[in-house]
Amino acid sequence: MEKKNNNILVSSILILVAVGLLFPIYNSAIWWVSLEAPNYPEEAFPDGVRILFHLNGVFNGCQLMEKAEIASDEALDCVHEMDTINHYVGMYPIAAGGPVELFFSIFLLALVGVMLIGYVIQKPMIRTIVMGSGFLLLAIWMSMTWFGADGIKYHNGNYLEGRITVLGEEAEIDDVDDGNLAGLRAAMEGETARLPSGMSAFEALKASIAGEEIKIEEDGVVVVEEAVAAEELTGKANSIAYMKDAFKAYQERKGSEPEEWNGSGKQFMSWHYEKSLGKYFRGEDALMPMVSKVSNAGNVIFWGVIGIMILLLVVARKPEGFFNWLLVAVPIGLPLYFVIEYVTWLWWYGHNMNSMGAFSLKAFMPTAFGQGKVAQFTTNSYPYTGFWMLVLFSALLVIAVYLRTRRDSDVAEEEE
Repeated sequence: MEKKNNNILVSSILILVAVGLLFPIYNSAIWWVSLEAPNYPEEAFPDGVRILFHLNGVFNGCQLMEKAEIASDEALDCVHEMDTINHYVGMYPIAAGGPVELFFSIFLLALVGVMLIGYVIQKPMIRTIVMGSGFLLLAIWMSMTWFGADGIKYHNGNYLEGRITVLGEEAEIDDVDDGNLAGLRAAMEGETARLPSGMSAFEALKASIAGEEIKIEEDGVVVVEEAVAAEELTGKANSIAYMKDAFKAYQERKGSEPEEWNGSGKQFMSWHYEKSLGKYFRGEDALMPMVSKVSNAGNVIFWGVIGIMILLLVVARKPEGFFNWLLVAVPIGLPLYFVIEYVTWLWWYGHNMNSMGAFSLKAFMPTAFGQGKVAQFTTNSYPYTGFWMLVLFSALLVIAVYLRTRRDSDVAEEEE
């Protein structure tokens, strides 16, 4: 009997450790991809033009190489660089891939966490109360984020940072008021400009993006005024303020019937996807149906998660049988789900290219794992730290299930 109890205890501990891994998994790089070419020398780009795929976004994988022969004080924005390379053959920007999955991944991981905690608890009443409370809190959080006014503030800060990253340098320039942008560009091209002492025109451009006011006088002179914001914003608040300003600037440029900012996750995701698609390519006839599909898919996922939680709560009252094993069997497949999702989107990129690309390529499947070749570029695609954490997560669950199964088998034999 003591051995059986030990099996249950160890099994429960392993599952709780797996639950604890969900947070670092969410914030870790799961996979990395890079492009190598002669114009990206190994001395400056040891891994080529590299990007990192997280569950909450895509981030720059290039590092600053501190060498005497390299004159640079910051790493290349390789997300923007890869987008620039890809758009020449008509491939959509990186942000076009998985917008719904990236938005809801944090809620799906929370759902997995509640499922696993429910699996640990064997007493029906306690299990129902714990899972019901967890699902209720998750439903409220997800509802406030997806539908609520300023709901995006309830999302993860790294997710928002990732949404800014994939917009890239061109997006930052586009977000400046058109009048200011014209004056700043004139200044950058050497025309008359009056700037504060020691500030270049490019620094003035960055200042405007950071929230400082740029005044354009009739003679084309550029003047940097005092900052609009009374207090400096940091972290998530800064990301939201940046996105809000970018949204308003984007709506003003659209002209007819500009949409008002409400800050809901649904509005934010749809707008960001629309802006990302139009980063290099134009044509509402082609892009807007894609935006509509993404918005509808978001609603389907939202209500789908709600439905799953209700179903799981109904079956949670019986801590045995098929549905009980689903609570742990579904989470075990997380590494496989990621690979399927990743490969599917790679296929989509290679088979849905915009006709506005400078060059035409036949539909192809980008390299999902290992090394490949596209034109003059060598491509690399490999798992990273977060993926091995996913594998460890699944391994812990498999061991826990084995121990629980052994215990149930022993109990059944004794009863016979």
